[in-house]
Amino acid sequence: MLSRTARRLETTLLLSRQSLPRPARLSPRHYSAPSKPAHHPAAATATQPSPAYEYPAYFPHASSSSSTEPAPSGSTAHNSDLVNSFLQRQARFTILPAPLPKGDKGEDPIFTDTLTQDKLAVMDACLHNHYNVSRARTLFNGLRESNANILTTEVYNRILAGYFKMGEKEEVKRMMWVHEAWKVYREMCAGREPVRPDTSTYALVLASCHQFNLDGKMPVDSKGAMSYEEVLDNIRTDSAAPSLLEIVAHPALSSDAATIMQELSRISLANRDVNTVNTLARAASIASGAETHEFPEVKSVLKEHKDADGNVTSEVPFNIQNLRDHLAYVAYAKHVMSDDMVARQRHLELNAYEMAADRITLQTEKLASLGMDGRFRDKVLQEYMYTWHEKLSEKLRAEVKMIEKEEFQGKFRNHHTELTPYLSLVAADRLSMITILEVMRLTGTGGIAAGMKTTRAIVSIGKAVENEYKARMCRANNITMPDTSKPDENVFTEFGYSNLYERRLATAKQMGVAENWTAQWSQLTRAQVGGVLLECLMDVAKVVKTAPDRNTGKPLYDNQPAFYHGYEYVRGTKLGVIKVNSAVTERIAKDPLKGTIHPRYLPMLIPPKPWVGTNQGAYLFSRAHLMRFKDSVEQEKYIDSAVAKGNIELVMEGLNMLGRTPWNINKQVFDVVLEVWNTGKRVGKIPPAVYDHPEPTPPADETDLAAQSAHIQQMRAFQQALAGNHSDRCSVNYKIEIARAFANETIYFPHNLDFRGRAYPIPVHLNHIGDDLCRGLLRFAKAKPLGVRGFRWLKIHLANLYGFDKADFDERVEWVHERVDKIKDSAHNPMTGERWWMGADDPWQCLAVCFELTAALESGDPLNFESSLPVHQDGTCNGLQHYAAMGGDSVGAAQVNLAPVDRPSDVYTFVGQKVEKIIERDAALGNEIAQALVGKITRKLVKQTVMTTVYGVTFVGAREQLQKQLKDRGDLSEAVCWDASAYLAKNVLMSIGEAFKGAKEIQNYLNLCARVISKSISPDRFRAKKEEVEARRTQMQKARKGKAAGRGKKEPAAAVAAAEEQQQALEGEGEQKGKMWRGGVRVTASAFKKEQMTSVIWTTALGLPIVQPYRKTIRKQVMTNLQSVFISDPNVASEVNTVKQATAFPPNFVHSLDATHMMLSAIEASNKGLTFAAVHDSYWTHACDIDLLSTIIRDTFINLHSSDMLKRLHDEFLERYRGYLIPVLHLQENTTLNKRLVEAGVKVKMTPEQAKAYSLLGNLIEVVDKVPEAGPQRNMLGEDVVFVEGTVDGAAPRMPSDEEIAKEALKALAKRELVKEEGEGVEGSVEAVEEDVEERRARMEAERNLMNKFVDLTAVLPPLPEKGSFDVRDIRKSLYFFS
Repeated sequence: MLSRTARRLETTLLLSRQSLPRPARLSPRHYSAPSKPAHHPAAATATQPSPAYEYPAYFPHASSSSSTEPAPSGSTAHNSDLVNSFLQRQARFTILPAPLPKGDKGEDPIFTDTLTQDKLAVMDACLHNHYNVSRARTLFNGLRESNANILTTEVYNRILAGYFKMGEKEEVKRMMWVHEAWKVYREMCAGREPVRPDTSTYALVLASCHQFNLDGKMPVDSKGAMSYEEVLDNIRTDSAAPSLLEIVAHPALSSDAATIMQELSRISLANRDVNTVNTLARAASIASGAETHEFPEVKSVLKEHKDADGNVTSEVPFNIQNLRDHLAYVAYAKHVMSDDMVARQRHLELNAYEMAADRITLQTEKLASLGMDGRFRDKVLQEYMYTWHEKLSEKLRAEVKMIEKEEFQGKFRNHHTELTPYLSLVAADRLSMITILEVMRLTGTGGIAAGMKTTRAIVSIGKAVENEYKARMCRANNITMPDTSKPDENVFTEFGYSNLYERRLATAKQMGVAENWTAQWSQLTRAQVGGVLLECLMDVAKVVKTAPDRNTGKPLYDNQPAFYHGYEYVRGTKLGVIKVNSAVTERIAKDPLKGTIHPRYLPMLIPPKPWVGTNQGAYLFSRAHLMRFKDSVEQEKYIDSAVAKGNIELVMEGLNMLGRTPWNINKQVFDVVLEVWNTGKRVGKIPPAVYDHPEPTPPADETDLAAQSAHIQQMRAFQQALAGNHSDRCSVNYKIEIARAFANETIYFPHNLDFRGRAYPIPVHLNHIGDDLCRGLLRFAKAKPLGVRGFRWLKIHLANLYGFDKADFDERVEWVHERVDKIKDSAHNPMTGERWWMGADDPWQCLAVCFELTAALESGDPLNFESSLPVHQDGTCNGLQHYAAMGGDSVGAAQVNLAPVDRPSDVYTFVGQKVEKIIERDAALGNEIAQALVGKITRKLVKQTVMTTVYGVTFVGAREQLQKQLKDRGDLSEAVCWDASAYLAKNVLMSIGEAFKGAKEIQNYLNLCARVISKSISPDRFRAKKEEVEARRTQMQKARKGKAAGRGKKEPAAAVAAAEEQQQALEGEGEQKGKMWRGGVRVTASAFKKEQMTSVIWTTALGLPIVQPYRKTIRKQVMTNLQSVFISDPNVASEVNTVKQATAFPPNFVHSLDATHMMLSAIEASNKGLTFAAVHDSYWTHACDIDLLSTIIRDTFINLHSSDMLKRLHDEFLERYRGYLIPVLHLQENTTLNKRLVEAGVKVKMTPEQAKAYSLLGNLIEVVDKVPEAGPQRNMLGEDVVFVEGTVDGAAPRMPSDEEIAKEALKALAKRELVKEEGEGVEGSVEAVEEDVEERRARMEAERNLMNKFVDLTAVLPPLPEKGSFDVRDIRKSLYFFS
């Protein structure tokens, strides 16, 4: 523990940052005002300019004033100009080298191999609690020699801390450990290590001087000892060294800080170093408390309550009696932490597993104290879990000891993987609860009814152990919560952006001091650890099942496994699964879920920690990631680089703004939900406790095979529906329990991004992005008076939720007026009245508005009624809106409400009507499927397909969507639904293409760009190949010289033979390749496919790099305690999946656009003082602020598309992929890619001589007399580079002989039945063979010549689609753009 003086010093220094100008310091919004006057020198720094930062010259300059009040409405146009200027800036791209292909022995800039990752993780585990520092030392020294670039300063600091700790513990080896640490430090200072010392490094070494020098507590040999003078000199000469003020405030100095500062002051005074003496004097003054009034601590959050006698008491607003999730220590939480919400959040996160264990223990003991026999009392989930926990804890202790003994003897369970260091990171009791809670969470997920996939289970458990360890390491030192307030300045200006950047750096520095480095675990390690834990749970977890005796009727009891391992066929693949006993699954759907929800999946009680790094933000201690990427190492590297360069400040600030929105539980809706839940009936999309559809009856005639087959399909559908109902019931149970826990709290939802930039709340069970029930249960914590416009918008919102959203606004308001009685009845008697609200499209949200509108009407003054209900502004098929704006498509714009119209357009109805006309026409021509569909085409039927078409839905996907909709109608047979869905899918997709030609052209452009990019090879690979070829040629020349020298000097025959063998091996590779060439272009193309490592990458308008993660999956077989599993290894570089890259690019690009639009709107709404939340293309605020939000939405959309997003993308591709080349073999005529490029208008300019050599490109070639050396018409043909193995001398592989070609031709002709039976048509067959041989030889010769030829990627990028006449600024006149 730190002393009080040291604690004051560290927190004061880290929070103040007085050495930074005011924009760089943390805003004091949550702290009391400084007592010093404004003219005081310390405060005067606020007027200084911000630190230098590289900004484009076109950045608008804002005033340095920093008013926290929302900008007046008159400033809207000015703010819009600032946003527009920001979006028009020159983009700052994040560009990294392409990964190396699999098998390449070079140092990959992106991927770290799994073996190295495992070494880092084992080293981390061995350092934890100094479990095995000797082993960590061996691994560290090995990595320094083999892969030093992976080692960061944090790793070195962990090593130094471990060495010094071992110096304290081991008296015999003290000198060895301490001198080893000092040696590493000196190497860092001398620049002989890949990293430089930082604040923690210097602090650790200063602490070691105090501890181990001759005057210290544990002196070591003076020879080579570290001195204070040496450390001070290192700090002075290090240009990148942190300030001495920060170093002496570091927690590593602990209670010795005062003594160390005195010694440093003495040395500095002797050296006449006045600056250092003054700095240390100020630090001592702060530590003594002389300046603490200048750096106040965080204020506590309290609520006041009056009792019956009028006495006022203060307590934390936390209904702990009802918080059933992870808060067992009621007395402790109330009395010890009653005045500190940060402490409450800390307690919630860090003690989750202990509280879960104590709670179930307490409940079981209470039941036992009542004298109830365990066989006869009701076995709730907590009782099961208590028994499992006790047994599993003991089992794990024994298992870990056994594994440790085996590994000590050199017996490893799989591929020499060490498990003991990992299993020793977390105590056995906590490992037990982690395993139990994770398995309970996974039950019924992943498409497995009443169970889970084995691979997912073991990896999830292993990852949960990793997260728990990292959460505890995350805050090794108790440093005050950083500032979470929004920035004062407009972030779209140079000054505002600078402030944002410097605030983040200061906060990151503050948070980084408190967090310890931990290594990432590999998937293999997670699987191994999870396999051990899951097997142990399955051994000990039992449940008691009862059934009546058939003869006596008395209950019989049977102990059965709670979990068991088996196999299932899922989509034709045999998968290992963990099945859960029905006694457990039934309880999950019924019992209160106390203790089965981890706080990492819960809302927060305080505003989330601001995002300052890729894994620094959101929860206080639970490690969260800024971006969700499924094992995409490349995306992780790009986001790390973008953060380090300061390219995505606005993205992180946008997430911070979304997380700062406070929420409450809507208690009125919650009461109704609870009432419905307890009835067990299906109401308002809440699934029933007992599935309410009858089981299909078997056919009467067992010999009727068709009927039997139909019954099997019906039973399969029934079982799936039954399992789905159970899963839905469990999901609702989670939501109700969380809502109950936080019913009297103000809560916050930390947000992060998916890889396309879309924002999502991190809590998964209850959040505003969830279903209708989740949204109905939530309301803003802050209320605002409705006003005239807000009262009108609340009525429009009710009509929208009910489904009456295609009329104009006046008609919607009138529609509500006509139903006021029904609305009031719904509010007063939601379950006993007419229940009008249940007929709404979104019943629970509708009920919430009924409560709010009724309260306003009955308040006596509706316009001044304080409303906290979110009101939505939803886009009209937002993807098509973005396509129409990008392409200037006037027709499409009118259909999705971009253009001004009197009444809202409905694209779904429009497409449905077009399809209906086609069906009527076909039905008149006698088409039976069309006749069956006449009169059945509705808006609802086609809505999902139209909506997802813009996001790349395929024909198969569209058919499945339409088939489901047809089945739900219930008036068509199974067989008719299948045929009709295919027929409908074709016509729906065709109608959409006709209606939105502009969108289709853009989709084709994006798809084609992705195809050529994913087939390209980076210039780095060409340079490497050139060097490789030169090295091999040199090697061959040496072999030849050695052979000649051996003969001339009569050297031993063995040496000559070796030289000859080496030469033959090198020369023989070309011959070997000649044999392979009989496969033609396929063999060579296969070689090039291994080089296809280029992902499609682009940058959003806010600077966020988007990396498509689609690569071919590389799976590794891992033997676990349960079964052999195949796990994808993200650390293995594999070539891109070109098909997936192409098909996914259009929807992903549009998603990145709507994400950017939302983030821009969020930042602008925050600047205007609005409460803001969003669900992708649905924006929420208070009813009274809807008009202002509508203006913001339109302005940001116009500004975004005024910057011409397609041209920006095209320009980025030209810059990002400059020098990338495509093998000409991929572009041959008659290939799909060639045809599509020709259709798009792509032309590669060549001279007549070049055109002859590249003739197989067909119509892609444009012959010109001369190709310019520079400019867009420059020579786009890449330099010939030997890429195919075996062509050492640069020549292409040899051509096969005529005889070999003839054999191949005969086989091909035989397949085409051109060669008749023996004796028939011999002459014709011979002629056919001869002709085919000539054709084959000519084509193979042409292919052979193209084998090592390449075309510049930028030469074959398709031209931009022609833009239409629609002016995006007309959106300002559209009432129904978002409504």
